Amino acid sequence: MKLEDSELQDKLAQRLRRIEGQVRGIEAMLESGRECREIIQQLAAIQSALHSFSRTLLEEYAVTCLLPPEDQPADRKAQERNLRELIELINKAP
Repeated sequence: MKLEDSELQDKLAQRLRRIEGQVRGIEAMLESGRECREIIQQLAAIQSALHSFSRTLLEEYAVTCLLPPEDQPADRKAQERNLRELIELINKAP
C-alpha cells in the first residue's frame, strides 16, 4: 500500500516531525538535568502521538487496501487473509 491521499501524507509527516521534536526535547531535558517527572510526562506525550499516528495509518490501510475494489465481487478467502494481516499489524503497532 502507498498513501495516495497527499493531504493525509502531509498530515502524517507533520506528526512525525512533531514527534521528532519531542524526542529531541527529551534529549535536551536529560542533558540539562530536568526532573524525572517532567521527562516521563514528555515520554507519555510521545507515546500518545505515536499511537495516534499508528491508528491513523492503520485506518487508512484498512479503508483503502482491505476492501475489495467496487468492480470486483467479494472474495471470502481474500477478505479473511486481509483481516488477519490487519490484526497482525495492529498487534505490532505501539
